[in-house]
Amino acid sequence: MRYALLADIHSNLAAFEAVLADIKSKGAIAAIWCLGDIVGYGPDPVECIQLLRQQPHVCIAGNHDWAAIGRLDTSDFNPTAADAVQWTGQQLGREEIDYLQSLPLSLQQDNFTLVHGSPREPIWEYLVSVEAARDNLAYFQTSHCLVGHSHLPFVFECAQGDCRLGRLPKDSPLDLSKMGECRLIINPGGVGQPRDGDPRASYATYDSQAETIHHYRVEYDIQATQRKMLRYRLPESLALRLSYGW
Repeated sequence: MRYALLADIHSNLAAFEAVLADIKSKGAIAAIWCLGDIVGYGPDPVECIQLLRQQPHVCIAGNHDWAAIGRLDTSDFNPTAADAVQWTGQQLGREEIDYLQSLPLSLQQDNFTLVHGSPREPIWEYLVSVEAARDNLAYFQTSHCLVGHSHLPFVFECAQGDCRLGRLPKDSPLDLSKMGECRLIINPGGVGQPRDGDPRASYATYDSQAETIHHYRVEYDIQATQRKMLRYRLPESLALRLSYGW
């Protein structure tokens, strides 16, 4: 069975729709595994929640999801992110709030643990260093772990108590069957706000039968999202960064 691995949609409906269309073009999937931060930053929080809920999916909570419904203090957010969170919260209706409220901090699917930040600190920790990856191995029991939060597509390969950081391969699948005892921590990148210098939406798929993970980039109408953000008076810097993937 095939599953779509999505993280950090961040209220970017144009990017989310483009990713869903790309997924459909590659064949049927059993479900979306969403790694949190459906909302925040972008102009379409309600529409993105509604569109996700129309798909077969599981989802865990991200820091922006919690902040938008008042479960997380925004004092540690940078000012533009906090402004966007405040605006986002004002857009949500009772149905959207209840949905975000219901999201768990972690889930287990197949051989994966799903979290937003890290297994150790699911809401907030950025897993971007070898040291952090190594320290988090004790906090999940499955073979592998899927994370979001940093908006960076990567894979940590961990064996014998040490980890090595690499990028998700672009032109060939990541073959889990060849990993032996190696445990992986994988980030599929950001759908709605990539931060690796590539402005295209990023996502991955997992084929449970072939034991492979494919990474994809998808063009979308960035200017359409930017126009909406400026129309709604969201911070201009958040709109501009979409052009640069940062």
